[in-house]
Amino acid sequence: MSDVPVQVKGLVPTQTGCGVFLSHGDKVIAIFVDHGVAAAITMFLHGIKKPRPLTHDLIANVFAGLGVKVEKVVVNDLKDDTFFARLYLTQENELGRSVVEVDARPSDSIAIALQQKCPIFVSESVWERAEDMTWALEQASPGSTDVDDEAPPAGDASETSS
Repeated sequence: MSDVPVQVKGLVPTQTGCGVFLSHGDKVIAIFVDHGVAAAITMFLHGIKKPRPLTHDLIANVFAGLGVKVEKVVVNDLKDDTFFARLYLTQENELGRSVVEVDARPSDSIAIALQQKCPIFVSESVWERAEDMTWALEQASPGSTDVDDEAPPAGDASETSS
């Protein structure tokens, strides 16, 4: 099985958070995230500078200090309408190269991927099982934050699928 490359297509506010819409071809899936991470994703998408480092900035600073690079993010599982993700990190030093997979919330993973400009993937099995939410993005487009097609390829309110 291979991974499906996705892009952040849009963000749509909800009462409990925000829907982050990931697209590939004609299909769009939604991962629902809390307002805080949605704000971070929006800032990374639009290159907004923050007056003080936020949590994802702290993580990036720790990675930089340790010589760690984020290679990719993979949304790798979907159980009971909840998505799961993995960060793929590499570190090179005089002892060689090591690769580490870290379990992470999809919301944080997407934010870090956008910040670090690394690709976002969805495992093929998750992509096939996730509901196509194109209709929801189209219906909400007046209130959504649409993302330019040039956006880099790429939840906590429970990080659910629908």
